Amino acid sequence: MNCLIVDDHEIARDTLIRLLKIDTSLKLIAACENAAEVYKNLAAHKVDLLFLDIEMPGVSGIELVKGLGEKRPLIIFVTSKKDYALEAFDLNVVDFITKPITPDRFLKAVNKAHEVYNLSNLFMGNSYDEFVFIRDAGVIRRIKMEDINYFEAQGDYVKIYMDEKLHAVHSSLKSIENKLPVKSFVRVHRSFIVNIGKIDSVEGNTLILHKRFVPVSDAYKASLNKRMQIL
Repeated sequence: MNCLIVDDHEIARDTLIRLLKIDTSLKLIAACENAAEVYKNLAAHKVDLLFLDIEMPGVSGIELVKGLGEKRPLIIFVTSKKDYALEAFDLNVVDFITKPITPDRFLKAVNKAHEVYNLSNLFMGNSYDEFVFIRDAGVIRRIKMEDINYFEAQGDYVKIYMDEKLHAVHSSLKSIENKLPVKSFVRVHRSFIVNIGKIDSVEGNTLILHKRFVPVSDAYKASLNKRMQIL
């Protein structure tokens, strides 16, 4: 994974640079002092993971994450204060480490990042539009497209609803939408994509699929009605 270290203190940056050498799969792109340097490197390089301090002059680490949007890298916060933990995890970060950092604690956070990173590339369509692969409890499983009722975006994850099962993958809804067969799936809301063949009924701006309710926003209602071929 390509990484950025972001901390306004030189000693903290040097510590993380040394720790990164423990895991040879981590490639350091740059060690940044502030948000401006982060934006510059993100524009110039593919970055998968940020080791990010929170208390920095100008733009804080939390403000930086909020400003990066949906397609941001994975985030591991590295800070000297525990007070930010709740707010940090509300941003769906991979981990939150308090200084001073031990090698064991560093590796534990990195292992989490590897797991999430591997998940992000596992939702893959195929030439027959019949199935996808997902990682479930460390096992790669094949699920049939026809068994999927709908998708729901929640933070950095997308939930996959089936009749009796629920899976979650680390991805954006847009990325998944691009891999779905258009003949079977339709976007009905900024947070929902449904399998047209699984719609039981429509009541106003609500769809019912296998006893679950999915909202339909006005922006997508016309295209949904067209796709449903209502008589």
